[in-house]
Amino acid sequence: MNKDLVPKFIPGLKLSRLFYRKIVQPILDREFPGLRYSAALIGWGSEVLGFDTPMSRDHHWGPRVLLFLSEGDYPKLHQQIEHVLANNLPYEFLGYSTNFSTPEPNGVRRPERISTGPVNHMINVYGFGFFKHRLGCDVKEEVTVFDWLTFPQQRLLELTSGEVFHDGTGELKNIRRKLKYYPRDIWLYLLAAQWTKISQEEAFVGRTGDIGDDLGSRIVAARIVRELMKLSFLLERQYIPYSKWLGFAFAKLKIAKSLKPVLAEVLSAKNWKRREMLLSQAYTIVVKKQNSLKITKPHSVNTTNYFNRPYLVIHADEIAIAIKQAIRNPEVRKIRTWVGAIDQFTDSTDVIQDLELGKKLQAVYQ
Repeated sequence: MNKDLVPKFIPGLKLSRLFYRKIVQPILDREFPGLRYSAALIGWGSEVLGFDTPMSRDHHWGPRVLLFLSEGDYPKLHQQIEHVLANNLPYEFLGYSTNFSTPEPNGVRRPERISTGPVNHMINVYGFGFFKHRLGCDVKEEVTVFDWLTFPQQRLLELTSGEVFHDGTGELKNIRRKLKYYPRDIWLYLLAAQWTKISQEEAFVGRTGDIGDDLGSRIVAARIVRELMKLSFLLERQYIPYSKWLGFAFAKLKIAKSLKPVLAEVLSAKNWKRREMLLSQAYTIVVKKQNSLKITKPHSVNTTNYFNRPYLVIHADEIAIAIKQAIRNPEVRKIRTWVGAIDQFTDSTDVIQDLELGKKLQAVYQ
């Protein structure tokens, strides 16, 4: 993108909202009177999450909208709508090109200014099969326990963030409401799984440091910091973004005001004793938050020795057990493993984003 031609930055969600209202909606009203459709900006992109910056404008960013047609209208109208828009859109909006390059092999498109001919726009027209494509199942039908556990949280976050500009079909807001967050007992299962992960390493910050392995102690402490951040999202019933946005989104949580400074100190601590002390403070903050939710009987907010060893832990396994006992759904209760959702038990993007593989991994819970 030529820097001389780039206008003042405007958040992409605002840009797309204005683009829809001032340009796209009037064209649709004029050319397709009576058309029932929904319009939104959801599905992918930092602007959908409200995280875009001027750097985001270099690819797949600009005046764009997603249009959704009923399953009856989509087959007969989507190409016509795309064609009409291509021949009626202005070449730029608020200084930004409405024309984009053809997709690169990885699907990326970049702003590309033109002055004649049809606009190669990014107004994508879909049926509601869009959600099946993004999640691997028809969310208008019953969503099973195992479906929920293998939905990538990043995808759920993208589909429930952004904004609906118009919902003429009446379906888009209903689907987003259904996906807004996990059902209660699945949420509890994820909480129990998250505490279980912490329990498996909480004593190792001290044990590694005690034998002179300061690097090992730092690594374990960093892993626990990350798991406490993810636990915080669960406690506030927010989907957890992937690593690029984890810290940025965490800072927006209510608990971050008290927890973030402590976690930052854990990562900079010079010795394992201080690391352990700071993690104890972090555990206190998180357990107080969980106790306030009244999921279980209050758990002690103080760390104590790990059995007869002098390493301070919060006994996360006990917290996990108590949460498990609060689960009522028999289908969730009979899950044999407590590994959590797909993005709790693996960090592999290739695994998490492969929806077909996710279906196969549902066997983990059966």
